[in-house]
Order: sequence, then C-alpha cells, then structure tokens
Amino acid sequence: MQTNFFRQIAKLDLTGDLQIILRNTTDNSFVLSVLLNNEQCGDEAKKMIPPLNLRGTAEELDNGFFESISMPLQTASGLMVDMESFMKQLEETKQKSAMEKEKTDKENKEREAKVKKVQRMLAESRRT
Repeated sequence: MQTNFFRQIAKLDLTGDLQIILRNTTDNSFVLSVLLNNEQCGDEAKKMIPPLNLRGTAEELDNGFFESISMPLQTASGLMVDMESFMKQLEETKQKSAMEKEKTDKENKEREAKVKKVQRMLAESRRT
C-alpha cells in the first residue's frame, strides 16, 4: 500500500516541528491533536497557540485531514516566522538606538570640551 501522507505534509511548507498525537476513543473513533512548534521563534507568545484537535472515525480523518489542518497550520507557521522576524528587527533597532545614543553622547562631550577650551582661552586672553 502506498500513501502520499508525507508528500502532503511537505506541500504544506511549514516552518517548525509538527507534532501529531493520535488517541483511540471508545466509540471506534479517534482524537487527533496537531501542534506546530518553531524553536527558532524567540517570542514566548508562540506557546499560546493551541494545538488543533480533530475528532472522527478513521474514514472521516482520512477524507478530511489535510483540508482541516492546512490553513490553520500554515497560518500558525507564518505567524511564528513573522514573530521571529519582528523580534530580530526589534533587537536590531535596540542596538542601533544604543549605538546612536553612544554616538550622540560622544559628539556632545567633544562639543562641550571644545566650548570649554575656547572659554578658557578667552578667559586667559582677557587676563593679559
């Protein structure tokens, strides 16, 4: 028997680890929990994304599995990628801001030193 399950998963083009848990229930059906986890995403808010839970018989899950998970998982994947991108941009901005503050502070100190030097020279020239 040949299946195309993994090819279908690959077509989803998800970023992260896909965790699938399948549990039998007492009435010949299953509970399926699907969770996408992206370790590259440094934003802790990713932990608030709940798993996608599906219930149904084997036939129902066979027939509707990919239709049920495609959009939610692709949305979660994109969200986590965007969150990581945002975190990186935020960090870059923070570093640039610190660099700009340092540059401005240095320029101000140099300017103050020049002003003091000119004031000293003027004061000395007035004494003579």
